[in-house]
Amino acid sequence: MRQLTVSVDRFPIAGKFTISRGSRTEAVVVTATIAEDGAVGHGECVPYPRYGETVEGVAAAIEALRPRIEAGLTREALQSAMPPGAARNAVDCALWDLDAKRSGIRAHVTAGLTRWQPVTTAYTISLGSPEEMAEAAAKAADRPILKVKFGGPDGDIARIRAVRRAAPDATLIADANEGWTEANIEAHLAACAEEGYALVEQPLPAKADGFLAQIERPVPIMADESVHDRQGLQRLVGLYDVVNIKLDKTGGLTEALALADAAERLGFSLMIGCMVGTSLAMAPALVIAPRCRFVDLDGPLLLARDREPGLRYEGSLVYPPEPALWG
Repeated sequence: MRQLTVSVDRFPIAGKFTISRGSRTEAVVVTATIAEDGAVGHGECVPYPRYGETVEGVAAAIEALRPRIEAGLTREALQSAMPPGAARNAVDCALWDLDAKRSGIRAHVTAGLTRWQPVTTAYTISLGSPEEMAEAAAKAADRPILKVKFGGPDGDIARIRAVRRAAPDATLIADANEGWTEANIEAHLAACAEEGYALVEQPLPAKADGFLAQIERPVPIMADESVHDRQGLQRLVGLYDVVNIKLDKTGGLTEALALADAAERLGFSLMIGCMVGTSLAMAPALVIAPRCRFVDLDGPLLLARDREPGLRYEGSLVYPPEPALWG
């Protein structure tokens, strides 16, 4: 018989992590553990207030499904048993891990990958003053890809230029986290183009992103808060060039794989992204990584302490998980 365990775990962030919506000094995650026949599967999620989630609510949602999970709920049945979001992600990834442990077949093989190679992840520069961000970028300038947080009330053009000066050789991704407006987006996009940024992520609020169809877009635009799962994906055609897939939004690896298929059919490029979590959250996302133009799975690099065992990082190169971690 299956047994479900739900826990809330806290991991300190190295310093603080700041985006347009505020700052955090710790990552608070919900972990689902499912044991069956001597095998144990684990899944982690990060409840996200932007989507109306709380740690308590997510843990309660998983607990509410306990009878069905312990009765043998399958990944396929889970998709209709819970809505997309963090709670379903933890359970879905735990079931993937449990299946791998019970069958001896690694999760990436089940997902259709014949080879699971290391990939290069972006590294995040938090929002701050232009001087603070330039200092952080200079320290990380040897990393090949930097994802830079913008969306302050003013000064983003100075930030855009300061980071480029500090990291002249890095590929730069600008992430505004919905922090720009119709009044300033064109000036910000122009500055990003002038400074050679490769991508701009979610410049406008999701509810206002139709404005993207009315302006020149000199830099490719990526949807993050505007895309969760396959529902509504069609609406993004003509507004965005890339979609950021995050398992906490899709509700797990199962829907993430389906979203990747649907997005590619519509002509979108892909990024696999993450919330600030541990290696346990990054591991299943790495199944999507070989299909992606960009990978942003640096969560553990931002923590003062990770899970043990964790993923192997060599600079910005991240290796697939060992079975003891996940999959």
